[in-house]
Amino acid sequence: MNKEQLQQLAASLTLQEKIKMIHGAAFFATAGIPEKNIPPFVFSDGPMGVRPEYGPDTWYPIAGNDDYTSYLPCNSALASTFNRQRVLESGEVLGLEARGRGKDMILAPGLNIHRSPLGGRNFEYMSEDPYLTAEMAVSCIKGVQKNDVAACAKHFALNNQETNRTSYSPVVSERALWEIYFPAFRACVKEGHVEGVMGAYNKFKGEFLCHQKELVNDILRGEWDFDGMYVSDWGAVHDTQKAVDCELDVEMAATNNFDDYYLASPLEKAVQEGRIAEADLDKKILRILGTMNRLHMLDGERKSGAYNLPSSRQTLLQAAEESVILLKNDDSLLPLAPKKLKKLLVIGDNADRTHASGGGSAEIKALYELTPLMGLKMLLGGNCTVEYEPGYYACVTGNAWEGENAQNAFANVGTSFASRQNRKVRDDEVAALNASYKEHAIAACKDADAVIFIGGLNHDHDVEARDRSDYHLPYGQDSLIKDLLKVRPDMIVTLIAGSPVSMEEWIADAKAVVFSYYNGMEGGLALAETLLGMVCPSGKLPTTFPVKLSDSPAHSLGQFPGAQTVNYDEGIMVGYRYYDTYHVKPQFAFGHGLSYADFVYDDLSVSMTETPEGPACDIKLTVANISGPDAKESVQVYVAPLTNDCDKDLVRPTQELRAFDKKEIGKGERTGFSFHLDAIAFSYYDEASHSYKVPAGTYEIRVGSASDDIRLRKEVTVTETCFLPRS
Repeated sequence: MNKEQLQQLAASLTLQEKIKMIHGAAFFATAGIPEKNIPPFVFSDGPMGVRPEYGPDTWYPIAGNDDYTSYLPCNSALASTFNRQRVLESGEVLGLEARGRGKDMILAPGLNIHRSPLGGRNFEYMSEDPYLTAEMAVSCIKGVQKNDVAACAKHFALNNQETNRTSYSPVVSERALWEIYFPAFRACVKEGHVEGVMGAYNKFKGEFLCHQKELVNDILRGEWDFDGMYVSDWGAVHDTQKAVDCELDVEMAATNNFDDYYLASPLEKAVQEGRIAEADLDKKILRILGTMNRLHMLDGERKSGAYNLPSSRQTLLQAAEESVILLKNDDSLLPLAPKKLKKLLVIGDNADRTHASGGGSAEIKALYELTPLMGLKMLLGGNCTVEYEPGYYACVTGNAWEGENAQNAFANVGTSFASRQNRKVRDDEVAALNASYKEHAIAACKDADAVIFIGGLNHDHDVEARDRSDYHLPYGQDSLIKDLLKVRPDMIVTLIAGSPVSMEEWIADAKAVVFSYYNGMEGGLALAETLLGMVCPSGKLPTTFPVKLSDSPAHSLGQFPGAQTVNYDEGIMVGYRYYDTYHVKPQFAFGHGLSYADFVYDDLSVSMTETPEGPACDIKLTVANISGPDAKESVQVYVAPLTNDCDKDLVRPTQELRAFDKKEIGKGERTGFSFHLDAIAFSYYDEASHSYKVPAGTYEIRVGSASDDIRLRKEVTVTETCFLPRS
């Protein structure tokens, strides 16, 4: 339909029909208008796959065996690939399956910045870095929306903690907003052409984000020209008049009193009484119809989608393989040689635990999920005996999510099929179990050819609506790892988690450490392939791992989690920006990730040009794989301001990621990398002019394998100060 036809369709709607289109008539759908050939608009949670089916007004699952779907690597795992193509392909799988399950909008990707290691929902988000987040999110959106399904970037904005998430109000500088917290959302709108944006639960400047006219009307709609659907988080609307005035399009919630939603009967009554003009609804209707039209919901030419295709499993395996991160590998302990293994001992609860069914709204009814223990047994076969010891007792309750807005709705059934609780175990029983498990694990170590510990976190700790309270590993794992390393100094420590964890107590004694985020249905196989050398690790950390929690800027300078008002006093010094600038040595730096190959960076050339839009920089280099297997390397480009001819007292981060690329390099081969930086790469946000400013001065182009592993450097000069519009 063209614009004029959409306007005619909107004009034909009655007030009651308009009201039906802008609020939930079921937990995951609005009402359709069959008389006008307007279908319901159907949502589904992501970002790790399409959720199981629920009744329209109940949180009981209603399907049988026909709504199992593919389980994707979490957003942090996808970001750790540093590979836009892998993220695009994973987005295609997500969109294909959403459309195949009859959905119109998948509530993904998650963009909120990793501000603290304790963030309960960090695993749903990409990174601590706004540039990496933006690049990965745009790729994901393009993949999803190839399938006539809308992506929904969430949660706009400043949704960086789960504690008090429905009431807290961050206090953050304008500069930090535009340098750290806005860039990914802007990129999703301007470059990804995302069809949906979700409003957050929290407040900004004392106003709920679904009512926040400055962020929504002025910036999202005005400056960024977003004409898709702005959707509330479930239960995030609190006022009818404010929701109408703010350019929110659809109100959703987690309670089944649909007619009582703020944009339902209360709105209809307000219009009838003349307190709100019916014309105020028309822009919302036109945006909804516009999205429907672009998704081919109105013309009968829509793609059908599909789910659980074998080809999708291979796609997700490739993404999982590239996300596994080798943190440490002293004495080249890894990879293990399968032919030399006759007896392998695997220790740890996460070796044999699945994670798809937990975490909150990211939970998935997975078609299958390969655990690491399964992956190792699959690959080693009958020539190696694989023994398993739990090592520690993880008293996991399944899914602890009870959002403040949905406590009554979930009181009886929890969130889903996964909300089954173990019998409560007394502290003395836990202590006895842990002592017994540890004793058996230590005894089993002595005659094994190799020992792999697989621990970390689970979705009792990485979970919606609650932040972690402790940076250390739960269930006494730190003590267990220390004791195991005394018996087997060659033990490989493998951690699966959705956030950084403390390693301070045992890292000096561990020779090999591997980290994996929640890595989807093929995650256990990908991890096993990496440990056994069938895949060369190429993942990079999208977030800094501090030595201790007090090293994190959200805790050392700002407030986390905070109560009603949360001060982001760290400003722009989030993640590696803080560690690099203030010389705080992390446990593992942003971008860190080792390989079984050795790479040499060489032949750096940098050329600067002045364009009407400001300075531009072209970078070329080569990377050689001088030993080891064929392998992939992610080259990272950082820009470091050394001097500037104005703003002498201005504090800028020591360096900022401005480009990256990943390529496979064969053993003994050299591969060229090239990058183009535009003026924004040299800029900072200037609060006085409300624009980005590029000061004249000297900058250093830094190229490396991690933020603390810079291999090549070259200085460049910007001759003239310029300003760049923030829109």
